[in-house]
Amino acid sequence: MRIDVSVLYVDPRGPYPKLVADWWDEKRDARLYAGPNPVVAHPPCGPYSSLRTLSRETTADCGPLAVAAVQRWGGVLEQPSGSKLWEVCGLPAPFVVDQVDFGHVARKRTWLYLVGCTPGPLPPKRKATHWCSGSQTPGARGKPPPGIKICSAQQRRRTPVAFAEWLLDLAAQADGIFCGNS
Repeated sequence: MRIDVSVLYVDPRGPYPKLVADWWDEKRDARLYAGPNPVVAHPPCGPYSSLRTLSRETTADCGPLAVAAVQRWGGVLEQPSGSKLWEVCGLPAPFVVDQVDFGHVARKRTWLYLVGCTPGPLPPKRKATHWCSGSQTPGARGKPPPGIKICSAQQRRRTPVAFAEWLLDLAAQADGIFCGNS
């Protein structure tokens, strides 16, 4: 179990509670994180997603607070491709990965904001077997290619263990740096 990185805004059913000692879910309230470890931050995406008008989440403050934690302690912030969090917080262009390359069933294009760390080699490209769509009926995101299944809500939320481990290794590069102002 890792003790060199803290993970913020965690789904307690996801991979992180088995990988790190210091993880913050909704109950622990990651908005209160005060260091000193570098972080992997997964703030709720609803308020910043392309479907934000349908979001019922009241956690819009988590995004900017996660950005501030990454800027202060170093590490990485993860959001779905197209997240408006970059615009809201004035972030530089994201580093883009596809979670399918880390073992997710769908492409699940993901944006990363990095402070104090540089990505190493990425895994080989893989083909998706599923399609991330907002519903069971293909719509605004297009029709899935022939032979491709549509992800369930649980599959869409799932973070592959290999991706979680890669993000932890990435964030650990920022160990011992103080990145922001107090």
